[in-house]
Formats: sequence, C-alpha cells, structure tokens
Amino acid sequence: MEHLTLFFRQGSSDKTYQASIMPKDGGYVVQFSYGRRGSALQSGQKNPVPVPYDEAKRIYDKLICEKLAKGYGPGEDGVPYQQTDHEARATGILPMLLNPIDAEAAARLVTDPAWAIQEKFDGRRQLIERQGDTITGINRRGLSVALPESVVQAAREIPGSFLLDGEAVGDTLVIFDLLALHGTDHRSAPYRDRLFALMQFVPGHGPHLRTAETAFDTAHKAELLQRLHTENKEGAVFKKLASPYTPGRPASGGDALKLKFHETASFIVGKVNAKRSVSLLLFEGDKIRAAGNVTIPPNHDIPTAGQVVECRYLYAFQESGSIYQPVFLGPREDILAEECTTAQLKYRAEPTEEAA
Repeated sequence: MEHLTLFFRQGSSDKTYQASIMPKDGGYVVQFSYGRRGSALQSGQKNPVPVPYDEAKRIYDKLICEKLAKGYGPGEDGVPYQQTDHEARATGILPMLLNPIDAEAAARLVTDPAWAIQEKFDGRRQLIERQGDTITGINRRGLSVALPESVVQAAREIPGSFLLDGEAVGDTLVIFDLLALHGTDHRSAPYRDRLFALMQFVPGHGPHLRTAETAFDTAHKAELLQRLHTENKEGAVFKKLASPYTPGRPASGGDALKLKFHETASFIVGKVNAKRSVSLLLFEGDKIRAAGNVTIPPNHDIPTAGQVVECRYLYAFQESGSIYQPVFLGPREDILAEECTTAQLKYRAEPTEEAA
C-alpha cells in the first residue's frame, strides 16, 4: 500500500506528516498522522467510509500534493529554508523569470530593434554572488546552492564583488545579466547598460564562466534564431533592451520572453512503478490530475514520491492530460510542487472539420 512521510522545518517549526492508503472492510481508507517531530502524533482518516482503491488513491495524491505545496518535503531535513551557513539557506535574491511566446510572436521580435535575442540554455537557472572571498550560488527559488569547483575558481579570478545571473550547464556557468558590481546595484538600469557592463567585466568565452552570445540587429537575430533551430538547441530568449531587472514572473507578457523549441514541464512524482517507471501528477486548480508515466534511464536514480522532476514530451492529450513520448530529464530541486500545473502543457491541436 501507499505510504509517505513528509517533513517541514523552518525557524522554530519542525513537523512531520504521514499519509497512507490502508485496506478496510473490502475497500480502502486514507489515514494521516501529524505533529511535532519526536512527539506523539495526532491521527485521522480523510474518508470515513471505505472507497475503491482508485478513489482512495485520488484522495491520497491530493493530500500529498497539498502538503508539498505548503512546503513539506520528503527529505528528513524538511524544506531547505533554514537560516544557517549550510547549503539551501534563503538569500532574499530572486531571479527575473520569463513567460513563453510562440513562433509568430518571436518572428515579430526579430524585426523589432527594441529587443535582443540570446540562446535559451538547457540547464538550471543559477545566480552567482561574490562578497569578499565568499562565492555563493543561488537558484531560482532564492536558495543558496553548491557550485562546481571549476566555476568557483573561475569566479575567483574576477576581482571585486558582484551579483550575476546565468544558467548552469554542466560545469559551465553562462552569464547573461549583471545585477550588482563593486557594491553598486544595477537592477534599475536598462538591460542594454547592464549587458554592456557585463561584457566589459566577464571574459567572453572562458571554459567554465562565459557570457551568452547576444544578437541585436534584425539580420543577426534572424541568423542566431535559425542557427539555434538547426543545432537542435533548447530555444531562444528575447529581452527588451530598455527594461530594468524585475524579480519574479509577470502574470502575462513581460520584458523577458522565451521561445521553446522542445516542450518541457515539471511534474510531481506520484508513485514508483515497476521496471524503472514513475507516475506523474500535476495540479489543475485545487485538483490533482494524472499526467502519465515516464521511464527513468539507467544513468539516473529513481526519484521518490513527492519529488519534482523535469520531462520533455511531444505534446499532451487534451482529454486525459497525459504527455506523449515523455523523456526524463532529471530532478528539479529548484521547482516547488505548487508550480507543477497543467498550465505548463502544450496540447495536441484538435482536428478541424473539413467543409462539406
């Protein structure tokens, strides 16, 4: 039967939550226990009357996802927001996030001189900050994370203090924005000024720390976009040259936009299946929807229930919500469970009726 223990630790809070599906009277019930870690737990039952397994599983999945969205995690250390000197402390620094656009909108921006274009890298969002001799990596949730030693050493070769934004790809950090330099905050400056300062400050093509290629005029933007397509890259990013750096993601539109050549989305692992497969779940409002299954390649560890993972797919089916031809890309510790929604999905276009 299904069973999962979740933990939450933040400030003085140190809590445990357990949930299970148990057989009872020819059906199944969802039981839960909660309380402070190490103390006697209070217990209850989500469905007072036994129900078929599929219904119990739906109740169980919804319960787990609600707890994940509130900050509980499967690791015994709980959510990583402890204000300590260890990895995963909150830094208070959040990145500027991008909204997606389609190919038609991208084509318009190629001809618009107010916008520049860069490659969308297939990695993990990573800011890097240097204060004195301390070099800190920061993920998209604003938490401090480890950096490859090669990146740390490259950053040490750059004098002064700084805060840079980029994408971690293997043991290389590709930098595309400068937020602060030598104690001066540049986030309110136009992107063209921040980019110019970045190009003067960071070596362009180092093996472990380099700046992103940027195209400004129509001809070079069109050439770069075509090259990214031809080389089967992840996508392209368009940035408005007059825009300041604004943390977070706007409700729609914005001054930093992304065109993805491949469909990807983040999912919550529902359960581990046989033959190195896991089920995938997504939020749809306050409900949980199944999104199919994905096979875990031999070079990846099998994720546990409740983890957030990234998958590439061809499209999603409108009726079932399941993704077609999924490919497992890896875990996403920098994505919250509440961000795993059906709004990420691109559905297969419905066939149109031919005129009689």
